[in-house]
Amino acid sequence: MKDIKISSPLNGTLIPLNQIDDPVFGSGAMGRGIAVKDPDGKVYSPFDGEITVFFPTKHAIGLKSDDGIELLIHVGMDTVKLNGEGFTAKADVGDKVKRGQLLLEFDSNVIKKAGYPTTTPVVVTNHTEFGDITFELNKQSITVKAAADDAGAGGGPVEKDADDAQYDNLPDEERVAKLIMKYVGGPDNVRTAEHCATRLRLIVNDKSKIQEKKVENIDGVKGQFFAAQQYQIICGTGFVDKVTEEFIKLKPSLAGGGGKEAAYAEMSLLQKISRTLGDVFVPIIPVLVATGLFMGARGALLSLGNEWDPTFLLMTQVLTDTAFAFLPALVCWSTMNKFGGTAVIGIVLGLMLVFPGLPNAYAVGGAAQELAEKGLTWVEAYGMEGWEGKVPIPLDLGFFTVPLVGYQGSVLPALVLGIFAAKLQHWLKTFIPDMIDLIVTPFLTLTISMALGFLVVGPIMHGLEQVVFGAVQNFLGIPVLGGLIIGGLQQVIVIFGVHHVFSALEIYLLSTQGSDPFNAIITCATIAQGGAALAVSLKTVDGKKRALYISSTVPAFLGITEPAIFGINLRLMKPFIYGCCGGAAGGALSSFMGLAGTGMGITVIPGMLLYMNGQIVQYIIVNIVALAVGFGLTYMLYKSEE
Repeated sequence: MKDIKISSPLNGTLIPLNQIDDPVFGSGAMGRGIAVKDPDGKVYSPFDGEITVFFPTKHAIGLKSDDGIELLIHVGMDTVKLNGEGFTAKADVGDKVKRGQLLLEFDSNVIKKAGYPTTTPVVVTNHTEFGDITFELNKQSITVKAAADDAGAGGGPVEKDADDAQYDNLPDEERVAKLIMKYVGGPDNVRTAEHCATRLRLIVNDKSKIQEKKVENIDGVKGQFFAAQQYQIICGTGFVDKVTEEFIKLKPSLAGGGGKEAAYAEMSLLQKISRTLGDVFVPIIPVLVATGLFMGARGALLSLGNEWDPTFLLMTQVLTDTAFAFLPALVCWSTMNKFGGTAVIGIVLGLMLVFPGLPNAYAVGGAAQELAEKGLTWVEAYGMEGWEGKVPIPLDLGFFTVPLVGYQGSVLPALVLGIFAAKLQHWLKTFIPDMIDLIVTPFLTLTISMALGFLVVGPIMHGLEQVVFGAVQNFLGIPVLGGLIIGGLQQVIVIFGVHHVFSALEIYLLSTQGSDPFNAIITCATIAQGGAALAVSLKTVDGKKRALYISSTVPAFLGITEPAIFGINLRLMKPFIYGCCGGAAGGALSSFMGLAGTGMGITVIPGMLLYMNGQIVQYIIVNIVALAVGFGLTYMLYKSEE
């Protein structure tokens, strides 16, 4: 098989395909290729050829070169949900194209604002026909080696039920559609059907009726898995369109779509809460990650005895502390975005919660113990010399007194207030005339929300936040036990899709104590699953499976465990359990050492940057322990024939 070279169809940074957070592309199930990080918004043809597929949503293009290379370009992840928003086609399916011809323009800001990554996979879907594949862009190049058994890809005979022979003479798309319908439990078990560039996505009524192995063994199906409450069946570019069309013919009522709403409806209450929190906090996490990284770097330099000019040190504090000082503004903004309100109203409402004229929450919290020791109430201390700015401002409502205080570093008051403001704004728009809507609606939204925030929501939610998060914080502080339990169970929580609920906790920990012990524990859980998956890979005899397993393992060492969990460990169960044991061991040691990161959002190898403030050695030790336990137990106790 000949080696080939392909120019990157997008400008950006070339990265290995296994570094992206997608179980299908990242595992190589769609073919060998690369991904383009931070693309500039334009897709060019990398060779002379023809456009074989151009999705109506414009997010994915299939090309075939004049010499037979079949290439799939999938702009971003889950961008099919944008329904073409932000995409402008410059060519059409069936067009003959020349190398360097502009095929598509897209707005990266629209994709990011919707919460989707812009990193773009570029894969050769008929990769088994070629040897090494090299992708080039300016001075960058990545070569993807051919697997030893690619020439024999396609495998042996597919096991069939006796009555499957009736479908053998049908067109491929009709045969695959009918077999899928049969093995997912029939038309009555399918609620919705839709597809993206590569996968048929189904919502089913009863998962137990799905015969997953038989679906996977259908000739034409490249893999299957559950994600986001959907049963996703990998059919490949172009072919998935035809399969979906035939599948819907078997139950015409599926033509209405509604997969996203059905997926949400299928979630448990805890999953819905977690998904909502994820939608709110994920957009602001990059800012907190960036400030946390710099905080760690500053701590490392200062610990080495570097002396900085006071003004320069102040400027670095502006960089690292601003996001946390105005955290309610970020939370309110993101919440308003999530619930359909006007974002700028959310920003202003959040800033009201940290208005400089109000006593600072940190100062009030620090003075609470001193007040108790002197036997004073906050009302009595207000106005007394030495207590200025350290106690709340009393607001006498006649029947009770409300403490007015800033909510610096608080999460729940801003979250609940943002939800209320978004709902209030929608309600006001239902009856306020359009002529005065621009002025009256924002004024009433801000006024009513501010009053509710300081008189009701703020005091109640701040108290609840201190109780709930404080209890978790105390549990994390229990030497050994806290880390043991959380490290052992964290990846179980990931499986159920409710791990986003901990984003609020991590933000609270960073804003109140300046460090995140939770990050140190979950990095152990992450690398332990990677160790277990690596052990399975090394014990797997089949060369093709081993290559697939290794490609699913690598992302775990970069902090992304889904490919390793869903592609290897959970399917085999025992490796997943051994990985949880490794997470528990590392978490217990992390808790014992008092390890805590200066930020959140990154773990394992990238997470080292959060521990440069004198804890890097301890961080490496706990990662090695977690990896060794997860890998060692799996390698010794798991039998590949299982």
